[in-house]
Amino acid sequence: MGVGVLGSLMAGWASANKFSLLGGLRTAAQLLAYELPMLLTAASVAMAAGTVSLPGIVDAFEWWWLPWQIVGAIVFFVAGLAELQRPPFDMPVADSEIIFGAYTEYTGLRFALFLLAEYAGIIVLCGLTTVLFLGGWHGPWGADGLGWVWTLLKTAVLAFVVIWLRVTYPRLREDQLQKFSWTLLVPLSLAQIALTGIVKVVIQ
Repeated sequence: MGVGVLGSLMAGWASANKFSLLGGLRTAAQLLAYELPMLLTAASVAMAAGTVSLPGIVDAFEWWWLPWQIVGAIVFFVAGLAELQRPPFDMPVADSEIIFGAYTEYTGLRFALFLLAEYAGIIVLCGLTTVLFLGGWHGPWGADGLGWVWTLLKTAVLAFVVIWLRVTYPRLREDQLQKFSWTLLVPLSLAQIALTGIVKVVIQ
């Protein structure tokens, strides 16, 4: 998770441009703030499954997990959007305000690679959300022979939500963006871990 922070900081620093450096610092502040709730909610699922293996989490998944893990799923997905700097969390690359942040001096293939990494991140985020919170390849009717279809379908629906949010919500201010993480998402993720611990004790 920390590699993305280093990439943005290095991109801003290597530009030899003060605006790019400020954009890189803004990116680092956002990524550090939203990594914590994302990892805490993923840890909640690992606690419930008793393993950190992704196939193990899917194998241990039960549909009755959904009601008490739904808050964690939403926190994970929203924090993932902020990690990808997707709207409404696109402050670091706000082209109308800071001239595309850390990537101001990049054109051509280098610029394309930054954007391609963002769109690849959408698939990774949606795939991880599917595996951690939506049962991965398990379908609602027990037809596990079509597991790849269920995985692709869930991932595609979540990817549609990511694209839909781009045109639905306005961009947050920098102070709103930080406050949203530290005062809402982090407490919710900690509450999710506490709830997971309670449920594990009760069912055992």
